[in-house]
Amino acid sequence: MTAVFVTGATGAVGSAVVDHLLALGEPVIAAVRSPTDHEKVPVPAQTRAFSFGSTPSDIEEALEGADRLFLMRPPAIADVEAKLFPVIDAAKRRGIRHIVFLSLQGVQVNRKTPHHAVEKYLRQTSAPYTFLRPNFFMQNFSTTYAGPIRERGEIFVPAGRSRTAFIDARDVGRVAASTLAEPGHIGKAYTLSGERSMTYQQVATVMAEVLGRPIQYHRPSEDAYLSALAAEGASTDYIAVQKMIHKVVRLNVSAFPNRSVVKLSGHPATSLRQFVADFQRVWS
Repeated sequence: MTAVFVTGATGAVGSAVVDHLLALGEPVIAAVRSPTDHEKVPVPAQTRAFSFGSTPSDIEEALEGADRLFLMRPPAIADVEAKLFPVIDAAKRRGIRHIVFLSLQGVQVNRKTPHHAVEKYLRQTSAPYTFLRPNFFMQNFSTTYAGPIRERGEIFVPAGRSRTAFIDARDVGRVAASTLAEPGHIGKAYTLSGERSMTYQQVATVMAEVLGRPIQYHRPSEDAYLSALAAEGASTDYIAVQKMIHKVVRLNVSAFPNRSVVKLSGHPATSLRQFVADFQRVWS
């Protein structure tokens, strides 16, 4: 059997990887953590119990029958040396011929991120890698930032007048599937952005037009945003990460669009308007 082992198979990107691999006719082994997750994976993908932090022998057993690996870091995992490096080691022992790692835009110059450590380890061990470095996900608006949008019609992030070329996580999954199914991508690193760079005011305007109600962006200060997170009980570590993320946003590091999605998958990147229409129930 030659199948793709997909970690994070029920998440925003991982589920899209599974869907698009199946559409390409590729056998899939979807890694799941709990019995209820089995029901979230579409047929004919095979499901298999898997947990980061398992013993090396358990990891190798989970990879049985796979010749390719989609690897992503769960947000809760900070110690990638203890949790992700053993998966890479097991994959090499198993003879996995291609590892596609879901990394982070700008990771090559941001050495403090766990993603940088994983990229470095994949290189050091001469693993057959491809790095996908996506821009900010549109899904942030339907998850992390959804509450204020739904409850008071406000995008509440300290982004100032910056621009971002947002990308749909489903497009990242489509690209991952293409790079896993086709030759020619080993040793490559791809920055993935949407095809349009937008201010948060422009995002608010699009959301208002699609949702049919006022959505505003008032450019809250960093202090106001971080204070709100603290009042909601967010951890110190989470607040520090959000501070770093939005500092990068304000520097316009994420402002640059590209056409990597269509070049790598054959399909244009999803527009923000289409994304909002697809997920409008989230803000109801």
